Amino acid sequence: MDDEFVMRAAIAVERGVVRCDVVSLPPTHDGEVLVKTRSASICGSDLHMVNTGWAMHAFPAMAGHPGHEAAGEVVFSKSSKFSVGDIVLTTPHIWNSRCFADYQAVDDAHVLKLDPSVDFDSVTLAQQLGTVVYAAKRLPKSLEGKTCVVVGQGSAGLFWDFTLNRLGAERIISIEPLDWRTKLGHSYGVDESIDVTGDAAVIAVKDLTNGVGADLVIEAVGSTPTLSQAFHLVRDEGQVVLFGLPESDDRVPFDYSQMFKSRANVFTVLGSQDEPGLTSYSEASDLISSGAINVEPIISHRINISEIDRAFEVAGERTDGAVKVGITFD
Repeated sequence: MDDEFVMRAAIAVERGVVRCDVVSLPPTHDGEVLVKTRSASICGSDLHMVNTGWAMHAFPAMAGHPGHEAAGEVVFSKSSKFSVGDIVLTTPHIWNSRCFADYQAVDDAHVLKLDPSVDFDSVTLAQQLGTVVYAAKRLPKSLEGKTCVVVGQGSAGLFWDFTLNRLGAERIISIEPLDWRTKLGHSYGVDESIDVTGDAAVIAVKDLTNGVGADLVIEAVGSTPTLSQAFHLVRDEGQVVLFGLPESDDRVPFDYSQMFKSRANVFTVLGSQDEPGLTSYSEASDLISSGAINVEPIISHRINISEIDRAFEVAGERTDGAVKVGITFD
């Protein structure tokens, strides 16, 4: 292949196995732009998708799939909305996302123009923060006087800490067994932390709330136990947000009796990519660019696309202080 028309890209060759390969540049169709990826990051859902095959269509997967958190520069445009040289955030749907590659062809409906002065590594996190901003629009405008529990202190949980704090939550309690993530949570708004899991975490939350439970529970892990556990943490007629993508494509068993008795108001989160004007992503980008939130401490690792296998290993094993693993393209 001519070097001028090839690129490096992550290929999920089979369940649980990702490697970097050299492939042809993707074609750019009408209404699309070709973006030179300058920064990307691994989302927890990427790990779940690669390890379970959920929404992966087939293996080997499309080049660059399932990466969906990235920023870069438009190098070719077949869209009237964007020009060569524009700095952009790419926000594709996860079932057609190809951000783990030197270049990505993206529908212009899923591209947000950014200020040229942005820091690529930082603004890449506007994708996940924007999804949290989008979800939070379904919550009350003020959480004054409310006790909130955030299950998990990965990057998603940390963004929820920040968002709940901005909404005026009186008390934010985190559940996270990894001490470095717990410490980060306190810097983003957590008031009290619980470092145990399972039934012990439920008991701890009940102890901290006089046996009542939390007004709002955010499940930001996506594991089978924590998805069900959320209904043991919430008070009667409280609210539960199931934000985490399940770690398996199997059916997730719930303690239906507990869910039924809690009478909780529950919602999941999908569709931020289809919001008119990508408003929530724009708001997230502004929060990062303005310094309202410092995302630098969340980016624990920066690993080149040529070592995408190691990047997935670090993110999946959650060792060496891992929180958000960034992908570089130097």
